[in-house]
Amino acid sequence: MAQSKEKALRDKGAGRTGTQSEVARALTGTGSPPDFSPDPRPDPTPGSTGEHVLAYVRGLVATLTDLDPAVRCGRPDAVHRMRVACRRLRGCLRTWRSVLDRSVTDPVRADLRWLGGELGAERDHEVLAERLTAAVGELPGELVLGPVTARLRAWDVTRRAQARRRTFEALASPRYRTLLDSLHGLVAEPPLRAEAAAGKPRKVMAKALRKEDGRLHRRMERALSLPPGAERDAAIHHARKAAKRVCYAAEAARPALGKAAGRLRRRAKAVKKAGGDQHDAVVARDALRRLAVAAHAAGEPGFTWGVLHGQERAAAGVREQELSRMWGRPSQPGPRRKRGG
Repeated sequence: MAQSKEKALRDKGAGRTGTQSEVARALTGTGSPPDFSPDPRPDPTPGSTGEHVLAYVRGLVATLTDLDPAVRCGRPDAVHRMRVACRRLRGCLRTWRSVLDRSVTDPVRADLRWLGGELGAERDHEVLAERLTAAVGELPGELVLGPVTARLRAWDVTRRAQARRRTFEALASPRYRTLLDSLHGLVAEPPLRAEAAAGKPRKVMAKALRKEDGRLHRRMERALSLPPGAERDAAIHHARKAAKRVCYAAEAARPALGKAAGRLRRRAKAVKKAGGDQHDAVVARDALRRLAVAAHAAGEPGFTWGVLHGQERAAAGVREQELSRMWGRPSQPGPRRKRGG
């Protein structure tokens, strides 16, 4: 009987949100106690790499789970925070593949990437709409020709509704419920790889951080060696993703590595910030061009959209110069300098 009730609850969307599932807690109030015991929580060796990594993972799983009601209710910044939790978890599971068995974590990473993408539609539109609205508001009145504000508002309302619907559909999907079950199974019975998990954190975590930092270095060198254009824009965005992973890895490692991890995180965070600003300007340019095309088709002036497009192009260029200075490279492509070993 309990099993049939459990199936019915699952069909209605009940998933796991703690060490026991929502199904188990719901059945507790029906008079039919669940026929399984609480999930075991094996602990790694105190002070080990496994303990440090699992502490970080458990915190992120709790954050993601706790944000679910806030996202559903549309509370400010909730979608952004859940998306960041997805990214941090993905980055963590990638960085610490030597500690956690990737045959278990890779499918979880794939689902986290999917969820982050679904949440991203709403968050990305929110950021873009705020940016464009502020840019129009800052223009002198004589530069705003035609129904620019009205067109921007109509575009915002339509896209915002579509993105919000996508978020709701993701949270109502079987894949999301499966992801929650997988995450809580991961922390309840962590798939630790014995040798690395039991190792000294200073050695294991320092090695992982060096690997992530090396990836960031290679991507930044490639991006800054390219001429301005779409390929360089994409390469900078790719490098920014590597910077994020360095930040997340350094966060997890800081309790063990101290100031060294903190310094690495600050450097990567500066790259992430400048690269993010550059990417926002590139995305805004694309949106402005589409808005200008729609305005032209409707017989409206395109002057203001062109002004805004020019401003975003200039903003992207400033951020590229900032990245070049930060990385100690010339602002224009040239011969690569050899670095000492």
